[in-house]
Amino acid sequence: MNPRYEPSQIEAALQQVWAAQDAYRVTEDASKPKFYACSMLPYPSGKLHMGHVRNYTINDVMLRYLRMNGYNVLMPMGWDAFGLPAENAAIDRKVAPAEWTYANIADMKSQMQPLGLAFDWSRELATCAPEYYKWNQWLFLKMLETGVAYRKTQIVNWDPIDQTVLANEQVIDGRGWRSGAVVEKREIPGYYLGITQYAEELLSAVTDESDPNYLKGWPDQVRAMQANWIGKSTGVRFAFPHEIKDSEGKLIGEGRMYVFTTRADTIMGVTFVAVAPEHPLAVRAGQLIPALATKIEALKQGGTTEAELATKDKEGVATGLFVKHPLTGEKVEVWVGNYVLMTYGDGAVMGVPGHDERDFAFALKYGLPIKQVVDVKGQAYDVRAWQEWYGDKEHGTCVNSGKYDGLAYGAAVDAVAADLKALGLGDKKVTFRLRDWGISRQRYWGTPIPIIHCPEHGAVPVPEKDLPVVLPEDCLPDGSGNPLNKREDFLKTACPICGKDSRRETDTMDTFVDSSWYFMRYACPDATTMVDERNDYWMPMDQYIGGIEHAVLHLLYARFWTKVMRDMKLLKYSEPFTNLFTQGMLLNESFYRPLADGKKQWFYPSEVEVQYDDKGKPVGATAKSDGQPVMLGGIEKMSKSKNNVVEPKDIIAKYGADTARTFVMFAGPPDQSAAWSDSGAEGAYRFLRRLWNFAYEMRERIQGARGVSLAGAGAEVKALRFTIHSALQQAEFDYKRLQYNTVVSATMKMLNAMEDAKLAPSPVANAGVRECLSILLRVLYPVAPHITSQIWADIGYADEFGPLLDAPWPKPDPAALEQSEITLVVQVNGKLRGDIVVPKEATKELIEATALANENVRKFTDGLSVKKVVVVPGKLVNIVVA
Repeated sequence: MNPRYEPSQIEAALQQVWAAQDAYRVTEDASKPKFYACSMLPYPSGKLHMGHVRNYTINDVMLRYLRMNGYNVLMPMGWDAFGLPAENAAIDRKVAPAEWTYANIADMKSQMQPLGLAFDWSRELATCAPEYYKWNQWLFLKMLETGVAYRKTQIVNWDPIDQTVLANEQVIDGRGWRSGAVVEKREIPGYYLGITQYAEELLSAVTDESDPNYLKGWPDQVRAMQANWIGKSTGVRFAFPHEIKDSEGKLIGEGRMYVFTTRADTIMGVTFVAVAPEHPLAVRAGQLIPALATKIEALKQGGTTEAELATKDKEGVATGLFVKHPLTGEKVEVWVGNYVLMTYGDGAVMGVPGHDERDFAFALKYGLPIKQVVDVKGQAYDVRAWQEWYGDKEHGTCVNSGKYDGLAYGAAVDAVAADLKALGLGDKKVTFRLRDWGISRQRYWGTPIPIIHCPEHGAVPVPEKDLPVVLPEDCLPDGSGNPLNKREDFLKTACPICGKDSRRETDTMDTFVDSSWYFMRYACPDATTMVDERNDYWMPMDQYIGGIEHAVLHLLYARFWTKVMRDMKLLKYSEPFTNLFTQGMLLNESFYRPLADGKKQWFYPSEVEVQYDDKGKPVGATAKSDGQPVMLGGIEKMSKSKNNVVEPKDIIAKYGADTARTFVMFAGPPDQSAAWSDSGAEGAYRFLRRLWNFAYEMRERIQGARGVSLAGAGAEVKALRFTIHSALQQAEFDYKRLQYNTVVSATMKMLNAMEDAKLAPSPVANAGVRECLSILLRVLYPVAPHITSQIWADIGYADEFGPLLDAPWPKPDPAALEQSEITLVVQVNGKLRGDIVVPKEATKELIEATALANENVRKFTDGLSVKKVVVVPGKLVNIVVA
């Protein structure tokens, strides 16, 4: 055994051995319980940082612990390889997205391997590979056949200079992020997946505990986020009649403008209606009054989601058009509002400023009437300022509402709904905030949508035998639109029906499609069908691990995709992920310097000198390069955009992979964010070095104790065994609840106990140390597999139990946890004054006498009258004196 701890030598050698053994390849085995643990696949951006290390180490620790407990455990890895970042990188670097992506995959994989992660690389996949995305295309065609997928127009952000569709985040103040052109809203054809067909089922599994598929293994927060996104609402859908005609003299919408509301009890408070800029009434207003057209067009600028519009100033334009109140017949003015989305509901809302905060602000801004129609006893209504109780439907009753006066919320809604139904204008309805999933992207680097456009037959599905439709990988985007539109070798094809010259669809699929089922393909990566029976062995997944930022869309789409495949008889389960763990982020200090153009120049922590006050708080910093001040950006999530990442290769080069793994597990509970600390990493290294040194010092004693019985062990050995087995018991509990930071704490406690014991050499004492070290090594192994495996082999445990990789998990010895003596703390008048050791079965009288005789305690009782002695069994003694 090397007297020095040399992690670089140990780790490289062991990784070569494990690779040669193909130690982490997993196959289906009915003789063992299976466990499928998977971290969300990463985007191949090129560089790992310690935040990635934390995420994957959580998974790795879980795998190794379960493997020691006899499970057949799968932990695969792949790459979410399609997407917009590769196109942007291609434009900046003038390199094809495929070349950039594959290079990044190779780079990131090479950075992962030194960490000793137990991935089954035989199952590796990249979503940009034709053999993978072929099945995206295949299932899409099956969805078309069943009506789950369909084609309709969609509203998009169009950059007229770059001739491309922009994602919402690429629209900055209404302009394209690259060209600066004013972004237009355009309606273009696109494909949608009918996720709303599954809305009730998707909602039930996150809200109804009686549902057999209820996701009880998910965090409460994530279930709530999913439920809110699905957004089930029970209300009333009704129409405002009107006589507004289109340019051909026909009534628009057959003379009805529909809205949906959950507050039908406030219908008598309607003072205006607002429609989306794309609504037929808004379009007609622009035609009738050309001066309005420009103003209405301006209202289209901005986001296309509710979340984006919620933060924007509410803007509106009066159209000069009127609809009729459905119950009173009164004229109600039509406004166009930038906060109304055509893609949500009917693209129109009723304006009740008296009891809706958004409508209230809008009415104040434009001088519209505000009418109180709900009263809460004891509250005074003031039209000048919004008060929270205005929107209270639990305690209010109708006022100023004619026949509905005095009715509470529920009764009022029922009465209004009944009256609207009798008039043929509306009825109760359940709606969902959830909208069908638009998967068409006017982008190059994605799964080609397998559609052929024929001049005679229109949009024709690609025959199954012709899949995959392969994406050319040598295109070079230049910012002037989708390069597929310039590729005749891709575009030109024949219609599958008539054989006439036709053109391929150039839209590609949303990358959420790629990540909606990759975890199933891991189970059967070489299947000749989309999935095979191996998927039924591994799925549903036992533990999914990923960031909270994926709590809504990715998880929702994956759940939907699973249900579609189930209904097509491809699967036997309804939910893909039994348990979900959302890990916390790794944080680090950030530093920047403001630039003249308003942007920030970010500095790596290694590039700055930080000044601290007397309490160690950072108060300033300067750049090492020029000595000029930089700003303290605070603790932020590790991000390459802010240059506050710590790369694992740097930590591994300095301390080794086990130190990196140990620190990120010890830094805090895995489900909470934790700050990076250079001193913390150094502390983890010192702990591992102490472990190595202790093993080296004890190697001969331990090796000579093989086969020696612990019978007749003395008090010191028993005390050590009690500490070690107690820590083992706690560590086992913590492993099961994924609290790996306290697992590391338990191993530190074990090492401290063994160092402090200083047992004199003897056969039994040596056997005690041998047992205790073997427990420590096995408990620490999932976190730090290299050093523990090397010590295990060097000490000789492998000769007895086999390599640590395949060693069984240690079990607490009940006999070791039995104590003949116990320690009790002693208080005098409630203040701690000492402790005593007494036999476990000591009587109350013996405990009292021992406590009163204790030398430290007597300092606080001598000369005083003892009024009483209170003994709390197994815990403490309190002596009350006067």
